[in-house]
Amino acid sequence: MDKEVLIHVKGLQMMDPEEKGEPIELVVPGQYYFRNGSHYLRYEEVLEDFSEPTVNYIKFSSTEMEVRKKGVVNVHMVFEQGKKNMTYYTTPFGTIEMGIAATSLNLEENEDGLNMKVDYSLDMNQEHVADCCLAIQAQPRDCKDFTL
Repeated sequence: MDKEVLIHVKGLQMMDPEEKGEPIELVVPGQYYFRNGSHYLRYEEVLEDFSEPTVNYIKFSSTEMEVRKKGVVNVHMVFEQGKKNMTYYTTPFGTIEMGIAATSLNLEENEDGLNMKVDYSLDMNQEHVADCCLAIQAQPRDCKDFTL
């Protein structure tokens, strides 16, 4: 896959199993590379009311995924199936302790791109707050079959 890619990130948090949540979606240009058996994505995101971008780094393989954000928001999240990982999510408004327990990881690779899907349980300050899904798609920028 080319270094220059389009990245589609879709996240869904279900606070109440009875309700259908609204997904959060982002489509941005970014960079891709493959090194030592892992895929890497890098992209910038500008959060509402802030001019400084937050740089996002995603590292993933078939067994785990890491998401790092640096800028207005700072966090290093690790998703490993069957394991709970703790981290601190720092924003301009304060810091929250988070626990992330991945229940499934699914990586699909083909010549047209990559699809990574992670289902996980999210704790904040030692309390379960949501069951979540994060889907990441990367395709070459010039791909004719780019779909959302």
